[in-house]
Amino acid sequence: MTNESLTLQFRQQAQGALSLNIAYIGVVNGLFATLERLGSASSQQLAEQSAMDQAYVLRWCDAAFAFGYLEEHALGFRLSPSGSAMCPDSKETLMPIAIQSILSAHMAERAAALMRTGERPGESTLAERTTVLPWFGRMLEANFSSLFNHTILPQIPAYAQVNQQHGLVVDLGCGNGWYLRSLAQHFPHLRGFGLDGFAENIRQAQEKSQSSGLANRLQFHCGDIHQLQLPEPVQLIAMNRALHHVFEKDPETLIDWMLQQLTPGGYVVIWEPAWPNDRSRLHTPALRAMSFQNLSEHVQGNHFLHPEEIRSLFSRRGMQTSVSLFNQDTEAVIVAQRATMD
Repeated sequence: MTNESLTLQFRQQAQGALSLNIAYIGVVNGLFATLERLGSASSQQLAEQSAMDQAYVLRWCDAAFAFGYLEEHALGFRLSPSGSAMCPDSKETLMPIAIQSILSAHMAERAAALMRTGERPGESTLAERTTVLPWFGRMLEANFSSLFNHTILPQIPAYAQVNQQHGLVVDLGCGNGWYLRSLAQHFPHLRGFGLDGFAENIRQAQEKSQSSGLANRLQFHCGDIHQLQLPEPVQLIAMNRALHHVFEKDPETLIDWMLQQLTPGGYVVIWEPAWPNDRSRLHTPALRAMSFQNLSEHVQGNHFLHPEEIRSLFSRRGMQTSVSLFNQDTEAVIVAQRATMD
């Protein structure tokens, strides 16, 4: 490839990054959502309706028009198809791509500096960008809820069995509670208890369970997994893309704790990115983003796991285990069942 071709390639990539920067501003400040509600508006009207500064909104509208998110209209601006796709509540919203782009840039800057010292400051780095954290749970929900509801959930019989028992599901690292809400909507007798370390996630989880009419079956608490005391023995413990967050600290103690909480015959269901055994697979488009995310996980004191690593943790304790791969083998769900009699 010639230098001219490489220059063109990288300039196009830079343009794409700029486009997502503009989209991010519109998402987190409600500009796309407000304009969708209004239909069309001048920049001044958009600023007033979204409670934003008029001068900033004017400059944003110019940039959003330049990158194709807005179209000119007799009354000012209206959303283009790509602008409508960025509305957070639209079907199959592309909002997560904009949120992830800014989070990735933040983590890249942190990794660049920390690589010199070897420091790994932990998950607090996610909260260092105040406009990102409130969108983190919504980003994960938009990215993964469809895969869960339509592909993963129907292939995991444990959920239906817990529902038949009117059982309790504990979600460790529950985010904004979308996983437990999905289960509660599918299974009317199932109850849920969610734990997360970020108060903003728990606030959203409680708010969404209330508005969904599920607050009588779902509870959410902010706290540390290592200090959690459950109110009763549970039928299923879930960790969704969260085990790697605690794996480097003391996975053996965590697994032992899970076993102590489970009723006989109870389940642990672990959903994790499936880190490949063969490095060459990282060249595939489906895994490129995972390779960068694993670098950002290192900043947070974590690393992605091979599915077999997880399976062996549970099988060594006499639990019956299975591994299922989804989404072009990039997502792994490990189900481990405690023996009915110890």
